Amino acid sequence: MPTLEAERSPAARSGSARRKRFWSARRIPAGVVAAVLLGAAGLLLYDVLAVRSGRPGMRWRRELAKALAERPLDQVWIQVGAGLAVALGLWLVVLAVTPGLRQLLPMREEGTGGGEVRAGLERSAAALALRDRAMEVPGVQGARVRVGRGRVTVRAVSHFRELADVREDLGEAMRRGIDELGLAREPGLAVRVERVEGGKG
Repeated sequence: MPTLEAERSPAARSGSARRKRFWSARRIPAGVVAAVLLGAAGLLLYDVLAVRSGRPGMRWRRELAKALAERPLDQVWIQVGAGLAVALGLWLVVLAVTPGLRQLLPMREEGTGGGEVRAGLERSAAALALRDRAMEVPGVQGARVRVGRGRVTVRAVSHFRELADVREDLGEAMRRGIDELGLAREPGLAVRVERVEGGKG
C-alpha cells in the first residue's frame, strides 16, 4: 500500500512570548503527606509532654527504639522498609519538581496587558479540532490526529487524488489549524498519508 510521509521541525513563533506549563495542585498527595506529618508530630509531642511530666514514654516508641538498636541492618524487613521510604521520598520529590497537567497545553497571550489570567487547551480538544480540519481536505477519507507536547502527528487515508497532492494540502491545512489553536509553543508536524485499500491510484 503506497504511503507518503512529511515532517516539519518545531519552530519558535516570532513575536509570541514563551509560556510555561501549568502546575498541578496535587491536592491528594499534599493532603496525605500533611495528614501523616500532622499525626506523627502529634504523637511525638504527646510523648515528649508525657516524659517531661514524669510518666513513661509510649510503649510502642520504646519497643521500636530498642528493636532498631538491637537488630542488624541487613535484615530483610529493615531493607524493605528503607527501600519503601526511599521510593516514597523520590516520588514526592518528582511530584514537587514537575508541573504535571500534561494534557493541558499553554496558549499564547494576544492583545493583553500581561495580567494573571492564563489560557490553556486540552490536547484532546486540539486533536478533535485538527481532525475536523483534516476531514475537510479533498481526498481524505479518514484521519487520526495525536497531539503531543512537542509534535502533532496526523495519519490519514485517501481514496482518490494523488497521495502527494493530498499530503501537501493536508500539511497546509494542519499548519493553518495549529496556528489558529493559538498555542504558546508551536509544535512540530508529522503527516502520513496512505492509500485506502481499493482506492484509485
